[in-house]
Amino acid sequence: MLCHPCSENIPFDASLRYLVGAFDIYDREETKGKELYTYNPNNEEDREYLIIKYCLDPHIRYSYRHKYKLIENLVTALNTENFDFGSFFEDDPDEHSSMAWDETEIADPRGFFADIYRLANEVWKEDLQKASLEDPSTW
Repeated sequence: MLCHPCSENIPFDASLRYLVGAFDIYDREETKGKELYTYNPNNEEDREYLIIKYCLDPHIRYSYRHKYKLIENLVTALNTENFDFGSFFEDDPDEHSSMAWDETEIADPRGFFADIYRLANEVWKEDLQKASLEDPSTW
């Protein structure tokens, strides 16, 4: 069983929230929020910068297997008609979550995730290739 990167016994669910969770600024509005607000997530250049720096950050503790599972789930979502990508940008006060841009500020949430997919296949190419050579059922 593939476990959460920071745990030895919590299963890794590979939620797409992991891909945009770096944009959660709850209780950091004056620091991280200010930095993120200088970028427009609907601008192609800004979006690419944000995705590479925050979503695909090499310092995140994802193994090549975690990355593979995230992208596998992303592909499934992208291939699902009417999948609600906007929900991943919604604030959740019960979970102490506040996104830098809410679902109404992202013009094309599906496009945002499609860009994550495109860039992940470049940035994480070696890790995704390595994982593809293994049998995920053994994880």
